[in-house]
Amino acid sequence: MTHVDEREITAPVSLTLPDGRLNREAVGWTRTPLITTDGIGQGRTGKWRNKRWEYWAVTTPTHIVALVASDIDYAGVHGIYCHDRVNDFAIAHDVLDPFARATTMPGTLGAGPVRVTTKNLTIEIDEVDGGTHLRARGPRVDVDVLAHLPDGHERLGVVVPWSDTRFQYTVKDVARPATGTLTVDGIAHAVTEGWATLDHGRGRWPYSMHWNWGAGSGRVGDRVIGIQVGGKWTDGTGSTENSLVVDGHLTKISEELTWTYDLKAPMDQWCVSGDGVDLSFTPFHLRKADTQAVILSSHTYQVFGTWTGTVHNDAGETIPIDGLTGWAEDVRQRW
Repeated sequence: MTHVDEREITAPVSLTLPDGRLNREAVGWTRTPLITTDGIGQGRTGKWRNKRWEYWAVTTPTHIVALVASDIDYAGVHGIYCHDRVNDFAIAHDVLDPFARATTMPGTLGAGPVRVTTKNLTIEIDEVDGGTHLRARGPRVDVDVLAHLPDGHERLGVVVPWSDTRFQYTVKDVARPATGTLTVDGIAHAVTEGWATLDHGRGRWPYSMHWNWGAGSGRVGDRVIGIQVGGKWTDGTGSTENSLVVDGHLTKISEELTWTYDLKAPMDQWCVSGDGVDLSFTPFHLRKADTQAVILSSHTYQVFGTWTGTVHNDAGETIPIDGLTGWAEDVRQRW
């Protein structure tokens, strides 16, 4: 584990300079989305390394459903993934969209609608009064959910600088209450006790990358708690994407955390630890995905399950984490 010194940004700033290179004044973290990312891909930096995506996951007592819409310059990679927790089966609707022709995505978070329109898959994401409206439809799954945005709810934003031409802005937004309807194989399921998590990304990536990501949301006693942990891809950059949210208040965890797990036995316990962080993750479902498409390849181990342990908040209080539903993943990506 390694402590890093991170700067909190409290005023709006552009991620890029006019020539498309990284604006070093944007490097740091925020409690609310303050970073403008419209300049990605402009100027001398050009195309082919730019990545834009919105990933939303909704957990309920009976289902987990995830939507991804992305534009990675030479393709759009989109999908719906649904796991039925009661009957223990999963459905995946995946689409590869050449040159992202079927994709509309705003340059900056919340600056416009997200649209994916293909023959077998549609995704619509809109900022509305009270939150974010998530709609998606595939051959067997239909999603119509509102991810509520409570007053005062804080959302982690982080700029990760690999270099002046390779950098990433991520917003990891956990513990958003979710309500609506999820329809699977024609059967409608009311979402009344759901939790939504956003992974928003805008940046310019190296071709090859390895990362961990974990998140969980729910109630522990009378508190709403969300955890967000990551690693590997941020190591050595001076930035981390680790945080705790309690009743909407965000505590930034400026540690490179230690992840312990075995991909030969991914359904065994995963552990994430560091100064003030002691978490265990117990999986109940494995999603293993491999993609190979010319220059694009991805190898994903994503386990869904429950988080337990403790995390210290910025007031020095030890916050118990007891049975938060979420996921942990190991991803190796070439893109």
